[in-house]
Amino acid sequence: MKNWVWAAMLLMLSSGTLAAQDARSEATRFADLSYSVESELAQQIPTEHFAARSAYRDFAMSPDGSHLAIKRVVDGSTDLLLLDAATLQPIKIFRIGKEQRLDWFIWAGNEKLITSISMLGQYYDYPVRINRMFVRNIVSNEMWMLDIPDQLLWGGEIIHVDEDGDFALVSVQNSLRGDPLVYRYELTPDGEREKVVNSRGGVTDWYADETGIVRLGLGWQNNRLRVYYRPDADSNWDLVESIRPGDERSSLWTVSRIVAGSDVGYVLEENELGHVAVRRFDFSTGEPLETYFDAPNADVTEFWLDRTGSPLAALYTDDRDRYHWFDAEMGSLYDELREAIGLEDMRIVSRSRDNKRMLVWAGSEADPGALYVFSKDDLRLDLLGNYRPEVDFQQLVSPMPVRYRARDGLVIAAYLTLPRGIEPKGLPLIVMPHGGPFGIRDKLAYNDEVQLLANRGYAVLQPNYRGSGGYGEAFEEAGHGQVGRGMQDDIDDAMDWAVGEGIADPARVCVVGGSYGGFSALWAVIRNPERYRCAASWAGVTDWDRMMSYDRRYLGR
Repeated sequence: MKNWVWAAMLLMLSSGTLAAQDARSEATRFADLSYSVESELAQQIPTEHFAARSAYRDFAMSPDGSHLAIKRVVDGSTDLLLLDAATLQPIKIFRIGKEQRLDWFIWAGNEKLITSISMLGQYYDYPVRINRMFVRNIVSNEMWMLDIPDQLLWGGEIIHVDEDGDFALVSVQNSLRGDPLVYRYELTPDGEREKVVNSRGGVTDWYADETGIVRLGLGWQNNRLRVYYRPDADSNWDLVESIRPGDERSSLWTVSRIVAGSDVGYVLEENELGHVAVRRFDFSTGEPLETYFDAPNADVTEFWLDRTGSPLAALYTDDRDRYHWFDAEMGSLYDELREAIGLEDMRIVSRSRDNKRMLVWAGSEADPGALYVFSKDDLRLDLLGNYRPEVDFQQLVSPMPVRYRARDGLVIAAYLTLPRGIEPKGLPLIVMPHGGPFGIRDKLAYNDEVQLLANRGYAVLQPNYRGSGGYGEAFEEAGHGQVGRGMQDDIDDAMDWAVGEGIADPARVCVVGGSYGGFSALWAVIRNPERYRCAASWAGVTDWDRMMSYDRRYLGR
């Protein structure tokens, strides 16, 4: 595909206004949502309200906190909005045609945005999305494309952006079937492109430290996970690990953090109790050091460093997401904000480099949530918009965590949602297994389908059957070889628990799910038709032979 075609995709600057969001007051927005079976019957929320999405999708704050970039989708057209972060007033709108899609965007310094824009194309006889990366200077309104070979479908992956926006490191395949190399792009219209790392057999992922030096490469070759490392830009690459599939250490490299000026970084690795923890790691020797942080009876799923390479926070999930802050000041600020907003869940979506302005989301399992801009100097919290603007959150209900024993004694965690204002006895029940199946889980979080069904008078039960993630190695391994077997027993046992508690009517139980959950729904009524009244599957896995044949082309045994 020629560059002139991509040049036609350049964003067009135009004036415009930001459509107003639902302007409910904070006092109303955060009314008491506690559930009681004695409360009045819920009013029916129209189905289309659950399906409606906010026009505003993705958000990023400039490093100095002065601007907010927002993706807006209206009637199939996408805009990139630029807002004054202090006043929330629109400054500029960059329009993207209906044939194109804005995949993502990030700030490069305070004056540039790197965007990925895609459009439909053809690869042989297959329709595919083809993407390219563009840079826009929001001050001069100049825009240019990061140049790559014309025949490539994929425009590359950003692995590092300079704090001042002077350059970016991009991992790019130079041919359709080649391994990626790394280029350094000067972020100016006529900026130079310099190759800083050559491709290496099997390496598909490159990692840089916070100064922009590529230090780690990993990928699968000859059925082994190979890890290459160098301490600085002038050193040669050393193969420090070659790990077979199934070796417990292969999970070590799913997340890597490398600190400049040191061979020591951080990885997520299973600890002695079989839970994923944060460990310090010596990349020069391929040896783990001490455990830095582990969560009580839960797997750590995310770990962040600050801009200096110091640990900032870790995320783990018990029944809901929890943050552990290593930065005491940020932890105190987070707790104060969460208490002021008054909702169970909060996350920092984007923030300025000095932490004086941040975009935060707050919500709960019974509230789809809202976005706020917090200005620390003014102690001001401004509502930016609601995630489900048409849903009457006051009619929603809170799921509750429950535990039951499977037939072999394994304890299964699940989440039960009961309809408002109806005595929880003999209710029609929806068992809703999640997708995956391995490493995925449900938790206390807002779910459109669950709330829709509860609003219609159904009880909904979401079991984290064996093999689900977050409960440690032993629980996940209990699901190995149990697709449609032990996993399915856990779903049947969830029904039996709800019936035994008197909550569910055994003659009115349906299994509903998507992906693996869709397979489980279909298999439930095939395997045990006497149990279930119905099943509903979307995107369910139905041809396992074909799926395994596909996997064998890309995965080991």
